[in-house]
Amino acid sequence: MAKSKQRASQRREQHKQQRFSGNQASQAQARKHGSSGQNRGYKVRSKRRPWLLVVGTLVVIAAIVGIFLYVSHQSTSNTAVQTPVATDRTVLKAVTGVDPSVANTVGTGGVTNLLHAVNGSPPVLKGPTGKPEFFYAGADYCPYCAAQRWAIVVSLSRFGTFSKLPQIQSAESNISTFTFDGSTYSSTYIDFVPLETASNQPDGSGSYLPLQKPTAEQLQLINTYNGPPYTQSQGSIPFIDIANRYVMTGASVDPQKLGSSSWQDIANNLSNKDDPITQAILGSANYLTAAICISTNQQPGSVCNTPVIQQIEKTLGKTAVASTAPQTGLIPRNGEAIVRRQESIG
Repeated sequence: MAKSKQRASQRREQHKQQRFSGNQASQAQARKHGSSGQNRGYKVRSKRRPWLLVVGTLVVIAAIVGIFLYVSHQSTSNTAVQTPVATDRTVLKAVTGVDPSVANTVGTGGVTNLLHAVNGSPPVLKGPTGKPEFFYAGADYCPYCAAQRWAIVVSLSRFGTFSKLPQIQSAESNISTFTFDGSTYSSTYIDFVPLETASNQPDGSGSYLPLQKPTAEQLQLINTYNGPPYTQSQGSIPFIDIANRYVMTGASVDPQKLGSSSWQDIANNLSNKDDPITQAILGSANYLTAAICISTNQQPGSVCNTPVIQQIEKTLGKTAVASTAPQTGLIPRNGEAIVRRQESIG
């Protein structure tokens, strides 16, 4: 009996040991699987972290670039184009090749004629190649010069070719225009002599950086014809002398009409006879063309013998001095400093 109880006790002890060993094995197995799962999770997270860093970096870079572009756009949209750049080809083609039928239809365009016949019979003003000279004095900052240059380019393109014509904006009013500083023009009929006295870049003292300095002969022209009795003020810009036959001070193209129009806007409308800007530009250009034709003895005939130019020529010798001053800027006698001045058109 005692032996039977002893064997039963031994069997119970064996079962306990087996259960204990099984539990230990299960726990070990569980720890093994758990450790393996944790390692796999760590490896997955380790692989994901570099991608998150890359994506985050790209987002930051994109934000910085976006801010830079926005600030750059705001800056350029609120300031003048100070550095001359090559004129867009389509703009240059439009302004130098206006359809004659449109110009003929526009006629004077309702603009005020500012050309005055020179008193007496002074010698014909001739340019570097001995042809009648078209002398222009202005400045890049000047909005009146900016507006008038459109008409000058249209008119001169009927007698020759601009192979180089940089575009800029005036410092005042940001009028889209061109500069004759650095331009290149050739003609069989006239010599174009431009003088841009100042840039559109401030010099820090309330004026603008100088560009071209007038020669003694040019100053003599300015002192003789850019004042009474041809205009009420002395030394204003823009100023034009066409072969000492006709002189003009001020702008017959109102810069307020051009306003914030871009070069493309203005050029695209030069084929529209009903556009107010086109009428002002072509009307002024036709007046200049008539004065040039008188100076070149009606050459070329294809330009000068048109009915509209012939009709305008008949009125040029009858021009009286304006009762009030035209739209101008001011250039002092010494031709070095520029003082800005604005007056209403008469």
